[in-house]
Amino acid sequence: MMNLPHLTFLRSFEAAARHLSFTSAAEELNCTQSAVSNHVRSLEEFLQRPLFVRHARSLSLTDVGEAYLPSVRHALQEIDVATQSVIQRSHNRKVVVSCPVSLAENWLPDVIRGFNAVHPDIDLTVHGTLWSDVGANVSDISITIDHIDDVVSDAERMWPEKLSVVCAPDFRLEGAPLTDPTQLQDAPLIHILGRPAYWERVAQHFGLSDLNQKDGLRTNASNLAMEMAANSLGCVALPRSLTKSHVDRGLLIEPFTFDLESPWAYFIRLKEKPVSTPVRLFQEWLLQAAAEMDN
Repeated sequence: MMNLPHLTFLRSFEAAARHLSFTSAAEELNCTQSAVSNHVRSLEEFLQRPLFVRHARSLSLTDVGEAYLPSVRHALQEIDVATQSVIQRSHNRKVVVSCPVSLAENWLPDVIRGFNAVHPDIDLTVHGTLWSDVGANVSDISITIDHIDDVVSDAERMWPEKLSVVCAPDFRLEGAPLTDPTQLQDAPLIHILGRPAYWERVAQHFGLSDLNQKDGLRTNASNLAMEMAANSLGCVALPRSLTKSHVDRGLLIEPFTFDLESPWAYFIRLKEKPVSTPVRLFQEWLLQAAAEMDN
């Protein structure tokens, strides 16, 4: 390999040539004036050519220095760009996702497990949200639950959400299992604060004019509502995407099935445009997993 001058010598030369001052170059490079002077002298000795004319209080470039400077400057710029590109790529192997806690606990873990198996080098951070999303610019990908009439144009629905009614496997009404929707009129109901439309849609769907929607347990957390139901404290109406994991584990059952669209659904938004490669990869993975949802 060809013997080349030390990179430090070249940086000192370029800075001194730009400022026409060893002192100013030293301040920029955060070293001493004598260090810059020695670097330049070492470079001149390496080239066996003078690069500067040293005046009493200033510098000027020799013809050799004038001819050498553009190539050195271009080479240093190329090195800086390449270095920053590598650093940027290593720092950007991260994706931040905000997601309602209920979905983050019941659906997202399996999605992340599959993604990590294929992309182990991409780090994911998940911000669990309750009523509102995290602050602006916190997440690269934002998943929210919104009423279908209030969705903004930049949001993409993840899947058509369906409602389900669930209860504990051993839940009984006067000693009898829950098998008929009309029994809900006598059952203790668990309500999700801010989502009265769940039970309203169920009542309308089955024509249950006497469904008691005023009394019963209330909570702002879907997961807590499912835990209450699993402990035979009542029945709860929730999106099937949330209840599915509890039903699959045998913690809850759907005593009867029906096809009823939820007025609330999950939507995905990108917070960063143009998106980085890791963000794009995870977004595509999320959308593919959403397309495969059996709801």
